Amino acid sequence: MVIRSGRFGAGLLLALVLSAALPARAAAQSSIGFTGGLSVDPEQVYGGVFWQSPDIGGRFKIRTGLDGGFGENLRLGIVNLDFIYAFPIANGPWTFVTGGGPALVIVRPQSDIFDLRGEVTAGGSYLFGFAHDKGFFTDIRIGGGNTPSLKLGVGWAVKIY
Repeated sequence: MVIRSGRFGAGLLLALVLSAALPARAAAQSSIGFTGGLSVDPEQVYGGVFWQSPDIGGRFKIRTGLDGGFGENLRLGIVNLDFIYAFPIANGPWTFVTGGGPALVIVRPQSDIFDLRGEVTAGGSYLFGFAHDKGFFTDIRIGGGNTPSLKLGVGWAVKIY
């Protein structure tokens, strides 16, 4: 069947364009999180922030983050790119989170306050922990390369609507 009506075709085209242009309500939201804790080797305290994508293909997410660590006469700046997978625990509010990925590390001696140069190295890490539906989470990060060998952290994630 061929429809030759110009009005019908124009109306159908307008409806298709409008439906493609209007945003759809997302089933999952991205989030911004704030974290802090202690690291071992080097022994430091750290704080950081991250952005986490909404679900991509099921329970898979991407998390990018920035951490800053202080202690043992060193300052570390770490940029992480983590690939995260979440496993809900039964029907409760808790989720087991695991994943990891590469990291870029900037190392500076703490005494060089006014010197902006630092050594840039690379590494990676594996993380696992637990996250609550309300935003609270804990994680343990095991590092490799030039990242801290162990980080214990807690934090809060806020969903972006």
